[in-house]
Formats: sequence, structure tokens, C-alpha cells
Amino acid sequence: MALRPPRTFRRRQVEPSDSEGDGEGAGLEEQPGAVPAGAGGRAERAEPPRRARGSRGRGRVWASSRRSPGSAPRSGRGAGVILESGTADLSTDEEEETHPSSESKGDQSPGSESSSSLEDKEVSPIVKVPDSAFIQDARRKRASARTPGDYISLDVHHPSGTSDRKKTHEEDTESDPDDCEKRILFAPKPQTLRQRMAEETSVRNAEASEEESQEDESQDMWEQQQMRKAVKIIEGQNIDLSHNSDSQTPKKFDTSISFPPVNLEIIKKQLNNRLTLLQESHRSHQREYEKYVQDIKSSKTAIQNLENTSDHALNYKFYKGMKIYVENIVDCLNEKIASIEELESSTCTLLSKRSEALLKRRQEELKCESSYLQKLSRNADASANGNLALDEKDQQILEEMEARRMQRRQARALSGNCDHQEGTSSDDELSPAEVTNFQKRQGDILQDCKKVFEDVHDDFCNVQNILLKFQQWREKYPDSYYEAFVGFCLPKLLSPLIRVQLLDWNPLKLDSMALNRMPWFTSVKEFMDGSAEDTRKEDGSDKNILSAVINKTVVPRLTDFVEFIWDPLSASQTRSLTVHCRLLFEQVASGNEVRKSKQDLLKSVVGRIKKSIEDDVFIPLYPKSSEEGKRSPHSKFQERQFWGALKLFRNILLWNGLLPDDILHDLGLGKLLNRYLTIALTDAIPGPDAVKKCSQIAECLPEKWFESSAMRASIPQLENFVQVLLQFAHKLSSSEFRNEIDEIILILMKVKALNQAESLREEHHLEPPTPPVSGI
Repeated sequence: MALRPPRTFRRRQVEPSDSEGDGEGAGLEEQPGAVPAGAGGRAERAEPPRRARGSRGRGRVWASSRRSPGSAPRSGRGAGVILESGTADLSTDEEEETHPSSESKGDQSPGSESSSSLEDKEVSPIVKVPDSAFIQDARRKRASARTPGDYISLDVHHPSGTSDRKKTHEEDTESDPDDCEKRILFAPKPQTLRQRMAEETSVRNAEASEEESQEDESQDMWEQQQMRKAVKIIEGQNIDLSHNSDSQTPKKFDTSISFPPVNLEIIKKQLNNRLTLLQESHRSHQREYEKYVQDIKSSKTAIQNLENTSDHALNYKFYKGMKIYVENIVDCLNEKIASIEELESSTCTLLSKRSEALLKRRQEELKCESSYLQKLSRNADASANGNLALDEKDQQILEEMEARRMQRRQARALSGNCDHQEGTSSDDELSPAEVTNFQKRQGDILQDCKKVFEDVHDDFCNVQNILLKFQQWREKYPDSYYEAFVGFCLPKLLSPLIRVQLLDWNPLKLDSMALNRMPWFTSVKEFMDGSAEDTRKEDGSDKNILSAVINKTVVPRLTDFVEFIWDPLSASQTRSLTVHCRLLFEQVASGNEVRKSKQDLLKSVVGRIKKSIEDDVFIPLYPKSSEEGKRSPHSKFQERQFWGALKLFRNILLWNGLLPDDILHDLGLGKLLNRYLTIALTDAIPGPDAVKKCSQIAECLPEKWFESSAMRASIPQLENFVQVLLQFAHKLSSSEFRNEIDEIILILMKVKALNQAESLREEHHLEPPTPPVSGI
């Protein structure tokens, strides 16, 4: 157990003013036979002076002293020894622990001076007052002792004994009549050996701990913590490790504090929240771990690829050669592109001039024949005599037109086609001179086309060889191939070469080569199929090469053919054009640029059809008198014009599936059927010929328009056509042509006019007709 460090006292210096400023009865008195103040060779520090106040006399300053209980002798020797000193006695550890409170109370009680006087009386009942000579002598000694040093010598011996103490006591009695002004004793009573040993021990401990007493309170707390860690406290043993016992008292639980209620749901919710947070943290760590694992794998793969790569010199050689190859192709195409555009322009000009010539001739013939028939109607007598005067030019036009018709009739007779209607022919025959001129110019263009790349190596002008070069790049170094976006550049690179191959391609001819059979199409398709095997790249940039080539090369050429060359009245041209367009749209992938090109093409088709309806369709209506004879010129002309309009109607409906239904309804049904054909049928004589015309119109209608089984009435644009059929049926019911009524009912059923067909059948008491067969 550590000892509590004793209190130490600093020696108080005695100033001359302390003993001389007072006059009489003030000063220090030495008692004979007293123990020196420096007993044990050590000086103690006196307490700071305390001023005592009394009711009489002036206040004086005295050094206070503490008397250990029991230190004064209480034996029957009758006299005690009083020692004056600058230090106060300290009791042993046992006394200090037993009376700590009594000492503090004795220091602070107001009756401390009275208790000291009583104690003096008990110790020394006989007091001898020293005379003035003795006092003066004592003062001189103290003054001489202070002169050489700042302290009072501790080696002063007093030979006198009890008599001196008596004098001192008497002098004090005379000078201090009051208890508050009595002298305070400085010297302790004689101590026992045990007390002196304890005092010496305490003094030594005080000197040893003098420096430690200057440390901060934080150092003391640190020492306490270290002592608590080092000392194992035995249960039941009370060990005081610090001066403040309250700090070591364990805190008791305050039952007055209220906590929020806790139930199983709250605990479960907190546990679930904690579990959710832990799971999220685990998932994030798992993703981070997977990322690191993937990075490690990719790094290992990259290292392995770098280790397994061929010599850098070979790679550099390949890339250098590929770079030079591409530069040579680009330079070659830049040099040849002007010639290619000139040849395309020449081809388009040649074909468009031929088409314009045929269209102009047809319009002139139509105008000339119509004017001839009008004149013929006005001059019936002259026509009967055959003396109708005509211009020489008109007469030549009519003769040439009739000669071409005769040639076509002979050709049909030789082929056995007797079911042909006049007016359905294209009438695109040219004179031998015109045919020769056209073939010559076309041959020159094709010869110039062959000369474009005759000075170029096949590796730079052949589509298949070029694609093989890029295929080698893709197979050897796929990463750099896809990083260079070769799939997006190839269509533009191949476009001039493909345009050269399309110079002699005419999509308006039935015998023209299909796109999927062309060499460039096959080469591009094979190149794309090779790219499909490479599954590392999911973007599939090479998969759109064919559609991009068609969009950049074929679609613009088709648009030019539609705008400048195509004749909508020609059945062969329209059929061939629709076949190529369907094949084209199947190969073209979706995309903004592709969609725009497709819309431009279809817009050109619609515009060309509208122009043909306005310029080429003309069905005149003549008086009945002029139509009495079926072989009259008026009747023949009207028939040819009707069948020509019906042919255009059929050609328009061939675009079903390519053009939207609403556009076809407007063009075919609204502008052509209701405006021309229906009016011509209304003016026609009911009979087998009229019913045949209606049947031909019904055959042209797409079956997709009537696929709905819930339809009981036809589409609105066919309402006029249905009314014409009903009129024919009512007129034929009173004639000998009752069999045609069944055919009219079948036509009504085909166009989904089921209500009208049922009412017509019930009105004429006809048997239910057999279902219509495709091809009516």
C-alpha cells in the first residue's frame, strides 16, 4: 500500500520588524532546556501567519502551530517543557488516519487561542518572567545570528531551564492580558522514539515527493489508472488509490430513467433492417469481387495474347500493306467516279428519251383519233361517202397506228391468243430506224462501261477480291478490324463498282436479272455470312452491309427509273418493277436512312401514277345512235379506252403490299374506278359484255381487303360499283340474260356485299350460288 505524501512546510524568515516594531513584549523567547527547532537536522515549513483580533489591545501577527494530541506530558512530574520553533509537529500515520477531522476543526475553531493558554497552564504552572537584560541579550544574539545568513541557527543551546520558562511565562502574562493576545507555542512537546522515527520517515517522504506534488492533476489520474491495472483488488478488501474516493465509487443504475418500450416486432424490424444492410453490402462486395476477377481474367488473356502474337514486324507489314491497299482503292475510285456518273447519266437520258417519245406519240394518237371521231360524228354524210377531209399529218398518224394494231393482231393470231381485248396492248413498238439507233447508242454506253476499269487490276475493281482482302483482316486481327468500323465503310467503298454493274440492268424488263443473282450480291452475302460466325461482336456491323449497299446504290437507281422511264400503262413494266421492289424491300434492313430512301421511292411511284391517270385515261361517252353498230369507230374507240383504263386499274392494284391501303383506295378506287370506269359502265348496254367488264374489275381487287368474315357490306369506295351491279341485275331479269344474274351475285359476294347479294337472290328466287372461286 502506497503511503500518502505528508504535508511539508517552508521555513518562514523572521524579519527585524517582527521582533522590534512592537516594542515591549514582542519577539521570540527561548526556553531553557527545550529541544532545538531543527531536531533531527531538518527544518520544517511553518504555516502562514494568522492575524488574531481581540476586544482589547491591537492585533498581532503570530505563527500558528499545530499540537499533536497526546504529545504534551500528562505525568505527575508537575512541569512540562515548551519548545518554540518555526515548524509544526506531525503525528504518525495512525493518528493522522484516526483524527483527520479533529485537526482541521482545531485549526478553524475560534477558541483555539484559549485552548492553547489552558494547555500552557497545565504544562508549566510556575512561570518566571525574564528581566529586561535577558531579553535584550536574546535580541542581540538573534540579530548577530541573522547577519551572516538568512536563517536562524539551529545549534542554539539554552543552559537555563525551568526558571527561564517561568520568566517567559510571566512576561507573556503581563504583556498579553487577553487570551487572544497570548503567545502561540512553536515547539512541540518531547516526542517518543516512535514519533521521531515516524517524523523522520515522513520528512524523507515529503522531500522525495516534493517535485511530484507540482505535477498536474492529469498525471495523478494517469498514475491511478496505472495502479488500477497493476494491482489486483481482492474481493472484500478496501484499497484507497486516490485522494478523491468519490471518483472510484461505482456508479449505481438509476431506476428513475425511463426507456422506450421494446417488443418483438421492433426487434424483428431492426434485425431485418440490419440484415438488409448487410446483404446490400455483401452484394456490392460481391460485384466488386466479380469485377476484379473479370479484370484479372482479361489481363491474363491480354498477356497470353501478347505472348502468343506473332512478330511485330509481320503485324506492321500487314497493317502497312492494308493501309497502302485502301489508299490505292480510294485513289482509283476517285479517279473513275466521274466516268461512272457520266455513263449513268447517258443511260438514264437514253431510256428517258425513249419513254418520253412513246408517251408523246400515244398522247398525239389519242388526241388525233378523238378529234377524228368528233369530226366523224358531225359529218355523218361525208363519212358515209368516205370523203372526210383530214390533215396530212393526222392521216399519217392514224395510218401508222392502225398498222401497228394490225401487226399485233397477226402476232396474237400466230401465238393462239384469241382472248385479247383491244386497248390492253402497250403500243410501244418502234420503227426499225429508231430501234437501230437506240441499240447503237446503248451498245456504245456498254462499251464505254467496260473501258472504265480495263486499266485497273482485279484486286482493285472486283468486288469479290476486295472483300477477300478485308475478310483476311477480319480473320487475322478481328479487334483492329471492328475498331476501324470497316463494316460502315465498305458500302461506300463498293458503291461505284456496283453502279458500274447496274448500268445495263433495267428493272422494267421481265427478262432482267434479279438482284439476288448478281455477282456483287452473292459476294456481299458470303462476306456477311462469314461475319455471322464471329459471335464475339454482338453489334453485327457487317450484318448491315448488304442493306446499306442496296440503300446507297440500288434504291436511287430504281427511283430514277420510276420518275423518268416507267410507264404505268405498261403491264410488263409494272409487273417487273413491283417484283424487284418486293425483293429489294425484303433485303433492306430497318433504319432511319433506309426508311427515308424507301419512302422517297414510294412517293415517286404515287406521283407517277397520278400523272398517268390525269394524262392517259380518257373514256368518251357517245350518243346511242353512234353505238348501234358494234363495229362502228366510236364503239371501238370507247372499248379500247375502257380496257386501257381497266389495264391501268390492274397495274395500280399490283402495288398492293408495297403502298399503303389508303393510298391504293384513293388512287385505284377513288380517282380511277369511280371517276371513269363506273361512269362508263353506267352508260353501257346491260348484257354479257358489261357483266364481263364488271367481273374483270372484281378480279383486280386484292383479296386482303375482304378477308374479314364479319363484313356484310363492301368498303365505302366500292358503293358505286355495287349499285351498277344491282342495276345490271334488275335490267337483265326482264331479258333473256337471266344466267348473268348468278354471275352478278358472285361478284357481289366477292366484294363482301352480302346483304345486297342475299336480297337479290330472294327477289329473283334463285338458288344459293356456289362459293366464288379464285380467279373469277
